[in-house]
Amino acid sequence: MPDQPAKQGPDNRLEVVLGDITRLDVDAIVNAANESLLGGGGVDGAIHRAAGPGLLAECRTLGGCKTGQARITAGYNLPARHVIHTVGPVWRGGGHGEAELLASCYRNSLELAVAHHLRTIAFPAISCGVYGYPLQEAAQIAVNEVRSFLAHDRLLRKVYLVCYDQKTYDTYARLL
Repeated sequence: MPDQPAKQGPDNRLEVVLGDITRLDVDAIVNAANESLLGGGGVDGAIHRAAGPGLLAECRTLGGCKTGQARITAGYNLPARHVIHTVGPVWRGGGHGEAELLASCYRNSLELAVAHHLRTIAFPAISCGVYGYPLQEAAQIAVNEVRSFLAHDRLLRKVYLVCYDQKTYDTYARLL
């Protein structure tokens, strides 16, 4: 599955991988979307392109998504059966609630996965692209939120943190 050997957390339910999130055969992949949910650049555009037009059609019916919240759709042409769309914060220096909003993206996506009885979920590095969130801080929030959630949840079998480049992978892997 990954392009490089994965690094697992101590309980083997959290794993960092280097690869293409659109190719993962999991119950859900998370899309770092914009508030319209109608596609965009980066991972959002890649997911929409790989899923096909059905994803955009379903997203149009959702009425958007506020920053920190999450919505779920079918996966359409993706190997993943569902897409959980979440809107990460734009980095504005750190004094505008960005950390709590980013943490909410992870929590709300995980809660939505459990509510739909999903067992495996894959996250991209939310807000680390054009939204400008500092990588080290974003990675720490991601790992902390996932670990905290897994400590109290038994339904999820595996959470993947999918990194699109070596620098991102190395940053996330050091935190496990």
